[in-house]
Amino acid sequence: MGSSSGVSSGSSMLQNSGSDEDLHQVMDQRKRKRMQSNRESARRSRMRKQEHLTDLTAQISLLKKENHQILTSMNVTNQLYMNLEAENSVLRAQMDELSNRLQSLNDIIDCINSSKWLFEAEEEDTQIIGGDGFLNPWSTLCLNQPIMASADMFMC
Repeated sequence: MGSSSGVSSGSSMLQNSGSDEDLHQVMDQRKRKRMQSNRESARRSRMRKQEHLTDLTAQISLLKKENHQILTSMNVTNQLYMNLEAENSVLRAQMDELSNRLQSLNDIIDCINSSKWLFEAEEEDTQIIGGDGFLNPWSTLCLNQPIMASADMFMC
């Protein structure tokens, strides 16, 4: 009986080693599956990362292009602004010159109008004295002559 128990004990060891082997194979298979799954997950992660990097690179390129367009537009706008400022400066100078001329002409007209009583008084004197227009510089012959004077003469 001892030998039968030894045989049964040996066969159970064979069964145990067989089940250990099966268990080891199952564990190895699970390990291989897990490793394969991890590899696949890492590959998908690398692909997502590469896609993201590609998207960011495309976005950088687009933003650089937009930046260049904005800078070009700003340069054109600044040039137009500078041209308009120069033209505005010229127009202001012309306006000042024309205002000064107008003021000078108005001063001359005011001077003539304020001196009109002299002309009238001279005419009355000429009529009273009986003088002729040749000796009278304020005669009507001279009134038709253009007055040539610079604005500086009448500046106060």
